[in-house]
Amino acid sequence: MSGGMLGIGTSGLQAFQRALATTSHNISNANTEGFSRQRVELSARPPERAGNSFFGTGVQVGAVTRIADQFVESQLRTATSGSEQYSVFHDYARRVDSLLAEADSGLSPGLQRFFGAVQDVANDPTSNPARQALLSEAESLVDRFRFLDQRLGEQRDLVNGQIASTVEEINGLAEALGRVNADIVTALGRGATPNDLLDQRDSLVRDLAERVNLTTTEQDDGALNVFIGNGQNLVLGSRTNPLVARSLGEDPAQLDVGFGQTNTVDVSRLITGGRLGALLEVRGSVLDVAQNSLGRTAIGLAEAFNEQHRQGQGLDGIIDRNFFEVPQPQVLPSEQGLVPPQVTISDAGVLGTGDFRLVAVDDGEGGGGLDWQLRGVPGGQLIEDPSTVGLDVDTSVIAGASAGDSFLIRPTRTAAAQIATEIADPRQVAAAGVEGGVGDNSNALALAQLQDATILA
Repeated sequence: MSGGMLGIGTSGLQAFQRALATTSHNISNANTEGFSRQRVELSARPPERAGNSFFGTGVQVGAVTRIADQFVESQLRTATSGSEQYSVFHDYARRVDSLLAEADSGLSPGLQRFFGAVQDVANDPTSNPARQALLSEAESLVDRFRFLDQRLGEQRDLVNGQIASTVEEINGLAEALGRVNADIVTALGRGATPNDLLDQRDSLVRDLAERVNLTTTEQDDGALNVFIGNGQNLVLGSRTNPLVARSLGEDPAQLDVGFGQTNTVDVSRLITGGRLGALLEVRGSVLDVAQNSLGRTAIGLAEAFNEQHRQGQGLDGIIDRNFFEVPQPQVLPSEQGLVPPQVTISDAGVLGTGDFRLVAVDDGEGGGGLDWQLRGVPGGQLIEDPSTVGLDVDTSVIAGASAGDSFLIRPTRTAAAQIATEIADPRQVAAAGVEGGVGDNSNALALAQLQDATILA
């Protein structure tokens, strides 16, 4: 027999020496992040034939395996992605809520003081100090609109910056994952068991999941493929497909997420989960809605107050005068040099908080003519009649456009920054009714009643 009893005993000593070394390795790395416990698998040596019988030759180390459950690992990645998403979303939503609901700096106190000043003018329409106080409160209200819009814009800039840095982190992790994949494939090809490399790869995938929701599939050669969005490949074996963060739409100040350095495909709407998904969601469903809602309030206030103010007369006897400068929609072209359509607000009462995209399509008559389609953003729902969403869109003035060109229409996005007062002389405040005398405060009372109008809802 090979080695006899001494050889068999030596095989046992060597096998358990490796088992003890593995146990020591496990203990030493008990607090190492991402480390998976390892276990030595023992197997009997091939027996040796002697005559008509076979005799055992001892024990050997069959393999050193990782004690890891891939199902649990997958569930952990999903939970990590969801937890990071909710944490980031809550942080930004809390900031916006605190900004708009703040008792001292929010919009509601400014509105209350403004309409309180209107009521004071209604109580004493000939009082010049009351009229001056009204103009001062109007300016303060305008400044408050602009302040809130500026603060929301700062949050938007912060989100854009974090989108860029998160995309950079994702690309760095993807490149590292590709290199580890290559090392694992090489090790497996040589018959080795790369346990520490597998731990490192799982740790990289968890870090990726913290930043974006993902799915994985393992190749036959041991490499792990990583997909994000609705199946866009981020890592295929040792190759990576990096993300880009740049403006991919009409707004040059808004960062989008895409694939491909050239002919970049915008996948922003497909990204979910993790920090990146939360940032994109915050921008679309919190900041956009908050800033658009603030702008809608500014437009509604200006339109309704002006409508009533034009029905009265000031101490100078002039009628049909606006009190506020009504903000206008923002229109952004997809290409430089395009002459945009003329977009005005036809009915502030039906104006929502959504944006729209005006898209040029071939009219199908073969002469190069264009039809223009108005679609909601996001979603892309076709708007047959712009008046149903409170807009009047004149496409006849558009010049230089071809099929596929578009204009992003934001009816309320910049309204809070645009609103201003049009009068500076207290005598121009139209507190009196047109048919009344100087002491007639009928129009001022009507203006004061606007505080309960739906435009402030």
